[in-house]
Amino acid sequence: MNASTNSNIQFKHYLETSKVKGLAIPAGLQQLLLAVADTCTTLSHEVAQGALIGLLGSAGTGNVQGEVQQKLDIIANDLLIEGVQACKSLAGLASEEMELPVAVQGTGDYLLLFDPLDGSSNIDVNVSIGTIFSILKKQDPTAPLQTADFLLSGRHQVAAGYVVYGPQTTMALTLGDGVVMFTLNKDTGQFVLIKHAVQISPATKEFAINMSNMRHWAEPVRRYVEECLAGVSGERDKDFNMRWIASMVADVHRVLSRGGIFMYPWDQREPHKPGKLRLMYEANPMSFLVEQAGGASTNGEQLIMDLQPSDLHERVSVMLGSKDEIERLQRYHAKV
Repeated sequence: MNASTNSNIQFKHYLETSKVKGLAIPAGLQQLLLAVADTCTTLSHEVAQGALIGLLGSAGTGNVQGEVQQKLDIIANDLLIEGVQACKSLAGLASEEMELPVAVQGTGDYLLLFDPLDGSSNIDVNVSIGTIFSILKKQDPTAPLQTADFLLSGRHQVAAGYVVYGPQTTMALTLGDGVVMFTLNKDTGQFVLIKHAVQISPATKEFAINMSNMRHWAEPVRRYVEECLAGVSGERDKDFNMRWIASMVADVHRVLSRGGIFMYPWDQREPHKPGKLRLMYEANPMSFLVEQAGGASTNGEQLIMDLQPSDLHERVSVMLGSKDEIERLQRYHAKV
């Protein structure tokens, strides 16, 4: 199966007939989103085959972050680059797996950033993983491509989304006017619209965090989690459930699907690093989706979408999801 042979006709029809804030989706953006969807259709097939075609396990190499790459990390990265290269609306792309941006054949003004395979450490144990993407507009379309072109706050995103490869392959997408979801019909190769106007409840009884790191967290996060664990006997006066998949795309998909919050906070083991997750490839696109679904996202001190990046691979603390809970976390951080 090759990305170029796919034809997401139903997704294409959605893009052609939809309006964002009363305006038609620009043709160049349609082309780019369709290329991403087509590539993710191919990638869904590759992920599903896994061990049957020898794609599981480590590739024996490291990425720019110094992390061990899985075979599918490299395949996903190559597929996405190949899949969007021909988009004339694209000015350049950047990947979590590569140190520098890549210029493309296009002469347009869109910039694509992506985490080709989020949660790839879970590949070998058959846990949901996914592709996260963000689209910006190049501020000066006529100038040669440079890293600085990508260093825009999350407020500059014109589109963002993810595709989660699990029991179903599902895409969540925002163009700044709400969130919609599509599920891939694997018999036809079509992304079919399944949800309009996705909304996250402002209140929740569910949180996701890696509890094994509790001793390393800052006091505001410890306080929040301890209150959740106290349940009806504590000041929150309600019981909470805890979930943790250790695959951001899967955890955030659960938040978008049924509410809750996801936290990957700063911890004291790396005091000079502001967090673990990547601002440009993970935090910004997920924050855009969550905000558009009525939720909120913060690093504790600022809304993530307001952060001004200084590096293409900048890391950040992330807490996102149900608005009431995020606002509580912000109040706790403000008191420190």
